[in-house]
Amino acid sequence: MPPSRSHIRATIEAYLGRHAEEREALDGLLAVLDGNGEPSSRATLPHHVTCSAVVIDRDRRVLHIDHRATGLLLNPGGHVEAGDRTLLSAAVREVCEEAGIRPGDLCLTPKFLDSPIDVDVHDIDANPAKGEPAHQHFDFRFAFYLTAEQPPLALQYEEVTGAQWLPFADVRFPTLRAKLLDAGAEGLDGQPEPVNAGALIHDGHGRYLLRLRDDRERIWAPWVFALLGGGRTIDDSCLAATLRRELAEEVLGLEPTDLMPFAVEEATSVDGLAVPIQVYAGRWKGKAETVELREGVLLKWCTVDMLERLRLSPGLGELIRRHAAEHPAAEGLSDRPRPLPGEAPAGTELHIVGVHLHLQDEHGRILLGLRHPSSAFAPDTWHFLAVH
Repeated sequence: MPPSRSHIRATIEAYLGRHAEEREALDGLLAVLDGNGEPSSRATLPHHVTCSAVVIDRDRRVLHIDHRATGLLLNPGGHVEAGDRTLLSAAVREVCEEAGIRPGDLCLTPKFLDSPIDVDVHDIDANPAKGEPAHQHFDFRFAFYLTAEQPPLALQYEEVTGAQWLPFADVRFPTLRAKLLDAGAEGLDGQPEPVNAGALIHDGHGRYLLRLRDDRERIWAPWVFALLGGGRTIDDSCLAATLRRELAEEVLGLEPTDLMPFAVEEATSVDGLAVPIQVYAGRWKGKAETVELREGVLLKWCTVDMLERLRLSPGLGELIRRHAAEHPAAEGLSDRPRPLPGEAPAGTELHIVGVHLHLQDEHGRILLGLRHPSSAFAPDTWHFLAVH
């Protein structure tokens, strides 16, 4: 399925929220979205959506492709295909096909993230060979940084005759050139940096809080244990703000303390892009079952010796082991974590058989015992009669 109409509408409305002065120029696109045709299909005439990639290198230059058919110097881009689930993924595919740059050689810019830097309207001449009349493209342009200094290009010579890296001031499209120059050196310096934030939450006694992620289509790392956290939005002032927002959205009742940068890890997005992640380490000593998990399946305390038995997101096991080695459990404690209120006391064998008596009378009443206030496990709690 191509990008949905709702996805395209949400993308353009967010863009117009930053560039309200362009709404009139994009009225035709809004009309296409209100029409019956598929907005991203080249068969939808006289207007349809296309996507381009603005690839920026360390010297603040932008990749341009010499197109064989038109003789024009353009950014890598083209029509959306059926397998492109998002506009961004269409741009990634186009730069891969035309320039041979792998998705893993690209990452999002902190300035624009997964939002378009520019949406341009331009005329396309008639093409009798393809039976296409003159029409217009609404081109969504997404900005990317290179993760390496300068990856080799593998041009698609059936459609491309060459490639050039041009400074911002020489970029061919006026609207794109203006936005690149307006962003300035600080806004688009070509240097990759983290655009996601994760929380490595521990209790100081050898346990780490992990979340089992949902198993859904297009979700990153489905059905694995991972850190809490997520991607930065344009409204986040910094990555620390990203993490605070993500924690508030994902878990109700979880407020870790002493959150400090610990490491930068790299993941791969669902579109194959490189994703640098700033990991913050912080402490929390609550009970995982008492908080409300709003995103995910399960929240669980895990110890280092459990990691080999869990399905983890890539690199998470080594990250936790590194943190555990650099931050050993509090002095004087055994390898077993200190029990929290309501948990089994130290020395309890957790893998022996326990017996509970379920005693019910003819009226449906169940016999329970109130545990002693000084009991190490579940004091002042009504409980079945039980013994090891």
